[in-house]
Amino acid sequence: MADRRTFNVVILGVGFLLIFTAFTTCGNIEQTVVKSLENDTFTGSGYHSLGIIYGVFSFSNLLSPTVVAVIGPKITMFLSGILYSGYIAVFIIPSTWSFYLTSVLIGIGAAMLWTAQGHFLVENSEASTINRNTGVFWALLQCSMLFGNLYIYFDWNGSTEISDRSRRNIFTSLLVASILGTLSFLVLRKTHQQEEMLSEEEGQSLLSARMMYKQKANMAVKDAKSEFKTILQLIKTKTILLLSACMAYTGLELSFYSGVYGTCIGATTQFGAAAKGLIGISGIVVGAGEIVGGGFFGLLCKNNRFRRTSVVFLGMVVHFIAFYLIFLNIPDDAPVVFKSSTQNSPYLTPSVSIAMLCSFLLGLGDSCFNTQLYSILGRVYAEQSTPAFAIFKFIQSIFAAVAFFYSGYILLTWQLLLMVILGFTGTLCFFMVERMQNFSVDFQEY
Repeated sequence: MADRRTFNVVILGVGFLLIFTAFTTCGNIEQTVVKSLENDTFTGSGYHSLGIIYGVFSFSNLLSPTVVAVIGPKITMFLSGILYSGYIAVFIIPSTWSFYLTSVLIGIGAAMLWTAQGHFLVENSEASTINRNTGVFWALLQCSMLFGNLYIYFDWNGSTEISDRSRRNIFTSLLVASILGTLSFLVLRKTHQQEEMLSEEEGQSLLSARMMYKQKANMAVKDAKSEFKTILQLIKTKTILLLSACMAYTGLELSFYSGVYGTCIGATTQFGAAAKGLIGISGIVVGAGEIVGGGFFGLLCKNNRFRRTSVVFLGMVVHFIAFYLIFLNIPDDAPVVFKSSTQNSPYLTPSVSIAMLCSFLLGLGDSCFNTQLYSILGRVYAEQSTPAFAIFKFIQSIFAAVAFFYSGYILLTWQLLLMVILGFTGTLCFFMVERMQNFSVDFQEY
């Protein structure tokens, strides 16, 4: 049984590695690709597409637990993988209507996929193996930042424009990766405990399959209603209200490092023929920052109040340094140019080394905030972890969606300034929550 569960966790991680190699790479380059399209009839925006994805994702989280409960995590992940693959396929033969339609569908699929992933991971873990299994899955997932972006570097290095042939080759390769990841979910096995329960149900139940699914659906709806009521109760609490500023900040900086910053690098005229290839390297370096920060702060600084505040403060400082260097190093019009090259000049002569350093700092700072938000929510809401994390993802996704919508219209300076203001506010609110928790613990001890 232990071997079967380990097998499932590894296959789960490999599936997500392949699917998100495709999707993460796509998100990093799609605005650059859209700008380079030799197609006058296509009027879509990569920023708007990503905004739709995160907006639909946030609201779809309210329904996803019901779907997973009715059809099971394995089938849910397979169907979600098909939606991811459909989104990637659109870039091979792009059209505006299919681009935005699949943006909506992948937003729904993302909610289903991540809800099913959490359910399946818990099903295949015990108290003694949950940390190991989570670590294995997280490590495989983060590797998705590496392979696709490395391919982008080798394919685009030296190119000033993205040809139709290059685009088709790239997205065909990404589509193959996504399909392989989707198919890998079919290899997942039922645990020994699940097989026993299934055989008991088949032996005891005289109900038809249709009636059994109807019963499951009714129970799932009741659970969903109960969880929604809990979410409404938690969102009014002082702790969640304070932490919401920090959650909102993670949404803004998520949109910046995952879609906007790579586009800015690719549009920087001063980088010359290397600019487009540097988008791939930037994505790799962001992933390296995430892996380093997630591994170090996630494992070594867990459930320690002093270390949590220290890590969040470090994340704020790291991000503010990155924002200041980006302000000096990248042209102000980089996110908003209609074509693929900037017209303005930054304060400094753009440096590839500084740009890549900022990529690493963005990934490192993001891991600081996210690991500690997970830590404090898990500690404060140990008995209500599911609705607490649902609120976190909802707020984060909403602000990521908003950020993607304004990113194509607001100059880089103002985007950075907005993140500085919200980042400082979120860090301050995080400190206030920790102080409240410390006071509560001290009072109980007294």
